[in-house]
Amino acid sequence: MTPLRLQAEARARLARGTPAIDVLIAAHQGSAPRETGTRMVVTPAEVLGTIGGGHLEWKAIEAARRLLARPDAPAETLDLPLGPALGQCCGGRVKLRLSRLTPEALDAWTLPPPRFHLQLHGAGHVGRAIVKLLADIDGRVRWVDGREDEFPPHDPLEQPHITRIVSDAPEMEVAQAAPGTAFLVMTHRHDLDEAITEAILRRGDAAFCGLIGSATKRARFLSRFEARGLSAAQRGRLTCPIGLPGIAGKEPAVLAVSVVAQLLNLWPKKQF
Repeated sequence: MTPLRLQAEARARLARGTPAIDVLIAAHQGSAPRETGTRMVVTPAEVLGTIGGGHLEWKAIEAARRLLARPDAPAETLDLPLGPALGQCCGGRVKLRLSRLTPEALDAWTLPPPRFHLQLHGAGHVGRAIVKLLADIDGRVRWVDGREDEFPPHDPLEQPHITRIVSDAPEMEVAQAAPGTAFLVMTHRHDLDEAITEAILRRGDAAFCGLIGSATKRARFLSRFEARGLSAAQRGRLTCPIGLPGIAGKEPAVLAVSVVAQLLNLWPKKQF
């Protein structure tokens, strides 16, 4: 669950009058299952998000439910070594802060910056499979297609970090992306793929320009781009085919795993 979705889900629980405890990793030392700033929300019947699972999380949930049973209890801090006493061998140490969640406290949450910006052109089978994989990865996704009925049913609460854009001129949406955005192009028409890809390469600041297709498609597009004046450096930024080498299979789900893994190698790594 992304931090943005966790905040939205927690807000929905508070709006229904459900009491909740905010479990925050206030600090960590050494190896730990999650980083400082990670949150989990515990209600009487639910646990939203995760601070890493295992006995650590079980102890945190237990402590949070004790707080829920005492409405006037102050916030608590737990300092937990991740060693034999918790049945874990991470070797680090985690400090947890448990506090009753209020609308004001929720509004004051500091959300981490998104791990990535991605603009995905195409809501076909592979595009939908990619978005499904990105549902719980913290980033910002602009998903563009001219065919509104191609987008699957959508609950904004589930994917607040994914923006759907229906556009009759999707190549014009390239200019609206944030600097350093990664782009994936996989529309239902080769001429549209070509126009969008050219617009991306002309921007010059894309973190990644990935085009679904074969080596033949790549060669044909690059020849046309050269004829239209794109430099060798601009053309050299095109990645086609896309996906990690060595992952075989053309099923949408397999292609999606391969492409998302390729993108994860580009984005900043989190240290644990």
